[in-house]
Amino acid sequence: MQTHFFKMTDAHWNALGKSGPGHKYRYGHAAIVSGPLGRGGAARLAARGALRIGAGVVSVLCKDDALVEHACQLNAIMVKPFGPDISFRGRLSEVDPQAICIGPNLGLGSSSQVLLGDVLALGRPVCIDADAITILANGKGFLPKISHAQSVLTPHEGELRRIIPEMFEQTNCRVRLAQTAANKVGCVVLFKGQDTVIASPDHDPVVVSSNRFEHASWLATAGSGDVLSGFVTGLLARGFDGVQAACLAAELHLRCADAFGAGLIAEDIPETLPKILR
Repeated sequence: MQTHFFKMTDAHWNALGKSGPGHKYRYGHAAIVSGPLGRGGAARLAARGALRIGAGVVSVLCKDDALVEHACQLNAIMVKPFGPDISFRGRLSEVDPQAICIGPNLGLGSSSQVLLGDVLALGRPVCIDADAITILANGKGFLPKISHAQSVLTPHEGELRRIIPEMFEQTNCRVRLAQTAANKVGCVVLFKGQDTVIASPDHDPVVVSSNRFEHASWLATAGSGDVLSGFVTGLLARGFDGVQAACLAAELHLRCADAFGAGLIAEDIPETLPKILR
């Protein structure tokens, strides 16, 4: 196993672009699963990130009672409610997304566990973040396995510790920790930190370092990770594989912070991305 440092190439920039006569569905449909009423901001940040990174269509899936909360703040992003009239599983099947993001401010209750189970059962690439990581770690076998190898888990250190607690007693090497987690869950792991490590069961680990960016520390702000998950999900929806999506999302996240500079908040990150892509 050899660790590589990520470097943007012309091929990466070209792949991120859009050209030719294609329509919006050529660039994929990304679905973001929202938390309950009053906790949907994280989903909206992820959705904005997915839209700005180039997903052709983005939908937020929310409970019926949260419809107004989302609808009054979203325009280009569709809102797809579920409840007594149409189940979450039915709505998810109707939307038929190419990639799904679940976890940002989702909650840890039994209803959230059911939502995660339904998402994993669909067999599409999934970005699993925040509360969904904790549910997965505590699942004790009742959840479906992560069946799509291009799915991406996006833990910070505390969340990764829940996945592989025994390894934290053996090593503090971030690459080994990420690789162990990737091997255990069977998908890509984006281990967030000053040096973000992207590991996969069938790929050498890649490090995306923040040391090159003067203003990277401004990413330590509420909602920043939700935008990162949206970047990952949008790229998965566009057809990038899990490692590519994770590396590019982490790199562009840092570049947005550096371009905006001091005073950055989460809402600024997606709005700075067009400048980076140009």
